[in-house]
Amino acid sequence: MPASVQPRTAPDAEAIRAIALKTLQGLPAEFRAHLGDVVLIVEELADDETLDALGIEHPLDLTGLYHGRPVGEKSSMESGSLPDRIHLYRRAILEEWIETGVSLDELVAHVMIHEVGHHFGLSDDDMHALEDMVGEA
Repeated sequence: MPASVQPRTAPDAEAIRAIALKTLQGLPAEFRAHLGDVVLIVEELADDETLDALGIEHPLDLTGLYHGRPVGEKSSMESGSLPDRIHLYRRAILEEWIETGVSLDELVAHVMIHEVGHHFGLSDDDMHALEDMVGEA
């Protein structure tokens, strides 16, 4: 191996998490105010139960998932339920990163904003607009 070539390792879960948290910090304040109780989980791959429930055959086809009820559907009468969660699936994200050539920061931000969008019950167009806002920040 030539001296100028350094071995590279894939970004770990903490690196993915750091990018996701940076993305959250770039959101407008009115969005950040409603994300304090959302738990961010970075896992290697989605489990079989999750994939089956979504009708997805291969775990590399799912980069992120929101579990919870959108903000507008929540009730003050609910208690004892699990907190809302955003799951990011590291190996699927890395696979897409390799396949698309998009920067890892952009890809993680895209997945993260998409899942945040589900938390707020946003349409795909609204998610793209939010992504543009974060990209401009």
